[in-house]
Amino acid sequence: MIAFIFPGQGSQKVGMGKALADAFPICHETFDEADAALGECLSCLIFEGPEDRLTLTENTQPAILAVSTAACRLLTSRGFAPAYVAGHSLGEYSANVAAGTVGFADALRIVRRRGRYMQEAVPVGTGAMAAILGLDAERVAQACRDAAEGEVVSPANLNGTGQVVIAGARDAVARAGERAKALGAKRVVPLPVSAPFHCALMTPAEERLAPELRALETHPPRVPIVANVDAEPKRDAAAAIEALVRQVTSPVRWESVVTRLASEGVTTYVEVGPGAVLSGLVRKIHRGATVVNFGGPDDLAGVEAALARS
Repeated sequence: MIAFIFPGQGSQKVGMGKALADAFPICHETFDEADAALGECLSCLIFEGPEDRLTLTENTQPAILAVSTAACRLLTSRGFAPAYVAGHSLGEYSANVAAGTVGFADALRIVRRRGRYMQEAVPVGTGAMAAILGLDAERVAQACRDAAEGEVVSPANLNGTGQVVIAGARDAVARAGERAKALGAKRVVPLPVSAPFHCALMTPAEERLAPELRALETHPPRVPIVANVDAEPKRDAAAAIEALVRQVTSPVRWESVVTRLASEGVTTYVEVGPGAVLSGLVRKIHRGATVVNFGGPDDLAGVEAALARS
């Protein structure tokens, strides 16, 4: 059984998706569609940069969505269809597009606003995120509680295999990192992000985004989307949309998502879009599974071979 999984923010790089657009008309058309939906040349920014503009949250989110959708459409056109889909944070929007819950153009516009709202929720420099390595999720949560001192700091990405990302107020994140080291963490790595995602500081963004998400035209998903917030398969549009609403301030439970996919019978995972971050995480969580990533023409033969065996 096959699952398509879709990457989130952090997997972007200038030039991603260009080889797909050059080689395959269906991918080229997808980028043209993205440009038309946003009323600007998003594809120019994706293919040519500059990097500092691509890494702005409100640009990164539609850019990754566009690349992931182009890659997914190519796989679908070749007859490959997943039994389940899931995505990491922003990637859950790509998963919903793949499942048919929301249209591509609507998704592009909503994730652009999502990025803007998330950035505007917290003044630049006042929030932070850090990866805690080598400490289990329960003790990371304890470190956050011990270090909060009335400020927000909490687990934001539960990625599995001793990797938990925390988010919150800048000083509280620093204190929690020191506390995590005292509890046995091997490393604490500050992340170069522009806002503290997936924590209570994102409440203003959730409040702005929620009515817009609920107003979208939706359709029943063709396949279940295993959501970040609770690792439950969403089989109807309303549940899928509510999961996207709650996701803004809730941690990404990626280890639980993969564990749920495995329990549903998934044995083959295809990371669809730029990079291979999720592929590395899945290999550690679901040992023995077949894991491939598809972000360019050079990946196609390996993906086709893996899917043919599934």
